[in-house]
Amino acid sequence: MEVKKFLSIHILCVLIFVGFLYYVTIFVFLDDLLSLQSSAGKFHSLFFTSVASLCVLSFFVCVLKDPGGVPSSYLPDVEDHEASDQESKRSGLLKKKCEKCSEYKPPRAHHCRICKRCILRMDHHCAWINNCVGHRNYKAFVTLVFYATVATIYSSVILVSDALHKDWRFADMMPLKLFYIATGVVIIGLSVTLGTLLGWHIYLTIRNTTTIEYYEGKRAAWLASKSGMNYRHPYDVGSYKNISLILGPNMLKWLCPTAMSHIKDGLSFPTSREFS
Repeated sequence: MEVKKFLSIHILCVLIFVGFLYYVTIFVFLDDLLSLQSSAGKFHSLFFTSVASLCVLSFFVCVLKDPGGVPSSYLPDVEDHEASDQESKRSGLLKKKCEKCSEYKPPRAHHCRICKRCILRMDHHCAWINNCVGHRNYKAFVTLVFYATVATIYSSVILVSDALHKDWRFADMMPLKLFYIATGVVIIGLSVTLGTLLGWHIYLTIRNTTTIEYYEGKRAAWLASKSGMNYRHPYDVGSYKNISLILGPNMLKWLCPTAMSHIKDGLSFPTSREFS
């Protein structure tokens, strides 16, 4: 277990905020609105605790799971039908080498300047998990964003419901009112941000693309249109198949961050040409 990964100010901030959000949602807003002793209060506290626990579990998997590096023994296949001489094969191999780490680069792998290595199916480097988001931890990242979005929206609803329920006519309520306003701005703002991020990664999952590939694809589509051709992302094999390749073939395990037995070596991927 790489405990040193937790020695990051970003991770410390995340853990402190999660603790704060859990405390104020359960023991301030929910307790004031419904009372934790009531059956409704117990139900809501249990639901929020479950979502928060799954969010923390997903976060830990994202931090600790290696996103996938290129094996030192990896050697790409060079297919050059037009020229079979030794020099052209050597040229083909050089094109598949990373200029920064001098390692052979599999399809969809990209070099991370922070991790200083090539990452399999790299999406981006995330400072909040002190790790790259890549082939082996992308599912955990998607579930993290999902549970974090649900938790913050749920907390926002409880906060707003409690605020509307309270009697604010007393003069000494001003400090509490400022606390509710400040907390509401932070939590609701985070809900919108995380919801937008979740929508983005749902789109990427359905298309079986990454953030890097999306922007590369926009340029490729522009270049193709100038030549009167159509561009299609080569790894888009249909919505359901795309989701299954990333989240797994069993729908019941799609939101389980540790269910990753379906994830392959990350050195090759099915393409739309194979499914056409």
